[in-house]
Amino acid sequence: MRDLTLTLVQTELAWEAPADNRQHIEALLAQHPRRSDLVVLPEMFTTGFSMNALANAEEPGGETEQWMQALARERDCAVTGSIAVRADGGVFNRMLFATPEKVTVYDKRHLFRMAGEHKRYAAGEERVIVAWRGWRILLQVCYDLRFPVFSRNREDYDLALYVANWPAARRLHWRALLLARAIENQACVAGVNRIGSDARGLDYSGDSLAIAGDGEILADLENDNGAVSLVLSGAALEDYRERFPCHLDADAFTLG
Repeated sequence: MRDLTLTLVQTELAWEAPADNRQHIEALLAQHPRRSDLVVLPEMFTTGFSMNALANAEEPGGETEQWMQALARERDCAVTGSIAVRADGGVFNRMLFATPEKVTVYDKRHLFRMAGEHKRYAAGEERVIVAWRGWRILLQVCYDLRFPVFSRNREDYDLALYVANWPAARRLHWRALLLARAIENQACVAGVNRIGSDARGLDYSGDSLAIAGDGEILADLENDNGAVSLVLSGAALEDYRERFPCHLDADAFTLG
């Protein structure tokens, strides 16, 4: 398994201002020319975590999806993050995984009821794993992090991605659960959160992390603004799984 270079983008988000956020992210990446295989953006990176679902929703294949794929072609990489998308009679908090050739989508399964997300957005149903440059990548969004059964590694992924707008008040949970997901699943994990404050007065501490399959923290953005790149070692992950094969003793189960 080859190495995979990730670029994590942790930044403030302008409230319900897609064009401004796209321009801001482009500027951050322009200052960060290092080659990458995968650029990871926060949850709802065009609007912030807004419950104005219908007002903010884009159509499938809309402006932001086109922008992501153009960025992927320009930088010869994949670009991922979530936005509000209107489809199938509802609005989804949809994670887009754009490569130069195509876009794969994952609709957030667990909706954050404490903010009323379950009343404004439709829940996804399918667990989605995408293959990219020799890695099998599980797509997850924010609140999904609290539900380990849904993200249980069935020997079908190597990297779990969590994109989020996770408030600073629960930063301990964010950091602890990201570490737990890596250790229990013997998979690399990257969690990308935002910083700053939103229009509802919520503060975000960032704490974006990249973690190896053995739980080693490879990158910790703390409260920094900007883009950081790191390399995930495919050989190290394979070696760790071979030396400590606890996955062979995992309990069998199915999701209903």
